[in-house]
Amino acid sequence: MTRRTPKVRAGALAAGLLVLLALAGCTAAPHPSPSATALPSGITATLVQLRGDVAARQAQVQITNGAEDTLRIGKVEVEDDRFDGIASRVVAHDTDIAPGRTVNVRVQLPPMNCDAPDEGSSMLEVKFEVGAADSIARFEIDDALGFVSDLHRRECLAGALAQTAEVSIASFTPAPPGEAGTLTVAVDPTGAGSARLTAVHATPLLMYGVGGPAESHAIGLDIAPESGPAVIEIPLAPQRCDPHVVQEDKRGTVFTFDVTVDGIEGQADIAASPEMKADLLTWVAEWCGFGTGADTATG
Repeated sequence: MTRRTPKVRAGALAAGLLVLLALAGCTAAPHPSPSATALPSGITATLVQLRGDVAARQAQVQITNGAEDTLRIGKVEVEDDRFDGIASRVVAHDTDIAPGRTVNVRVQLPPMNCDAPDEGSSMLEVKFEVGAADSIARFEIDDALGFVSDLHRRECLAGALAQTAEVSIASFTPAPPGEAGTLTVAVDPTGAGSARLTAVHATPLLMYGVGGPAESHAIGLDIAPESGPAVIEIPLAPQRCDPHVVQEDKRGTVFTFDVTVDGIEGQADIAASPEMKADLLTWVAEWCGFGTGADTATG
């Protein structure tokens, strides 16, 4: 029986390792670095907020695959100094996008950081696979409609108004078809700061008179630290009698007020409670003559 010397055994081991490494090199797919500054050529991303996203405080990352291979998208996150947190995709799963296709990935928006200025930029971080690429891209994403600045301005002004006074939709008194009901807005000052409620705008569903144009309704209420509670009564009528508008309502019972808070002018949204929303939608259905059942509308 032939005995191997230590040098022979070492040489055989080294040769075996070289064979294994060569085999591994043949089977492993090439990958780029674990991070990239942008998506591969031909693939674009835009941040948008559509009408149906507003009520749920969501947005969508619109991704277009202009590459030749199928694109797989995993984690999607949007960072912005105006956000108090990170906007992450609503449903955590992978999405395949065929060449030439566009897919909107929905993200949930965090609360606003009102210490940040209204204007700013958003950064997208997305995990992707396309062809041999398997990586994470991070880059500035375009806000095509400028909705982040508008949302930041509106929500922060509403927060400032809330520090000055609690403004709420207190009650609603219905009226027969052809007549205006009455929306009651309660204003309860906190004793801190000053504000003015100038007007309230018509909603996609409601307006402030019967038979006229859907114009804003003047209010002109000043709020000061020494002010006491106040009640505003506003005439209310359906803007249009369309059953689809009622059943698909998103913003019909969200009332946008022109306000000034400590010298800063803008708009603030005051939404009816879910119970009040159901009452208003049911009344619109009855007023318009297409029956009840509108209280099941999504929002």
